[in-house]
Amino acid sequence: MAELTDWLLEGPAWVQYRTRLDLLSQKESDPRVVAARRAMLADPQIRETIRAAGELSTTIISSHKSAGHPLHRLVFLADIGLRTDDPGIDKIIARILKHQSPEGPFQVLMNLPVHFGGTGKDQWGWALCDAPLVVYALAKFGLGDDPRVQAATRHLAGLLRDNGFPCAVSKELGKFRGPGRKDDPCPYANLIMLKALTRQPKWRNSPASHTAAETLLSAWAQSKTQHAYMFFMDTDFRKLKAPLVWYDILNVLDVLTQFPWLHQDKRLRQMAECVKAKADALGRFAPESVWQAWQDWEFGQKKTSSRGLTLLAHRALARIKV
Repeated sequence: MAELTDWLLEGPAWVQYRTRLDLLSQKESDPRVVAARRAMLADPQIRETIRAAGELSTTIISSHKSAGHPLHRLVFLADIGLRTDDPGIDKIIARILKHQSPEGPFQVLMNLPVHFGGTGKDQWGWALCDAPLVVYALAKFGLGDDPRVQAATRHLAGLLRDNGFPCAVSKELGKFRGPGRKDDPCPYANLIMLKALTRQPKWRNSPASHTAAETLLSAWAQSKTQHAYMFFMDTDFRKLKAPLVWYDILNVLDVLTQFPWLHQDKRLRQMAECVKAKADALGRFAPESVWQAWQDWEFGQKKTSSRGLTLLAHRALARIKV
């Protein structure tokens, strides 16, 4: 492991920073961590990502799978540990907080065609495939206890059904609903709801977390025979990819391993073994698929091992000691 972490510490500043915190368990006050964080904030790629994330309030979501959308840039920044007092983050947060629906969740800019049940006009609204990510980012930046974030969390968690979280949208979006049967849970909504709940201590061991986790693990166990909506857990799902944007094995594993009461679940450990088997002899991971919007990053290629991807994989595996 020492050889592997030494290799990771030769990578981009954000990888160095997270490696020191997540794999080496060094404290934020450690001079080496402080130096890595300072370098991360000065990194041109990180600074450009902050700028791009700032376009959230002016960019329409046309597809929640669009990896280059400012929402996913925002979540990446939250994932790697940026905070409210970091340059540019406060302005992004201020714009997000201006668009909180009367229901509670924070809104993003959308334009749903009339034939999908929308108005065909630009409008503010939310869906269960975006609102939890906004809540997650705000909480991870340091606003988890803010009453506005708490209100958004309560409303979203209240959408839970017996079989997990469904496709759900704000009142402004009318009758819009994703593909699949109305009674099916939406795997992606369950995934990002769990991601949001990881940042809320009072919700981490709640019925909402347990039900959503069971929805995902049951889908994994039955992946050869059943799937909800268009969310297969087949070959594409099992390809390693960074950053953590969509419904794929590493994103699911990263979220589920954050719940201690799942660590001995056989289905989760089977998923972890599937990921572990993809490492080379040195314990390094190479991307098996890439997001074109992130192709300039070191995990945006499939030719060589990626430090960023390797960090994400080992961080999840280490949580359950696989």
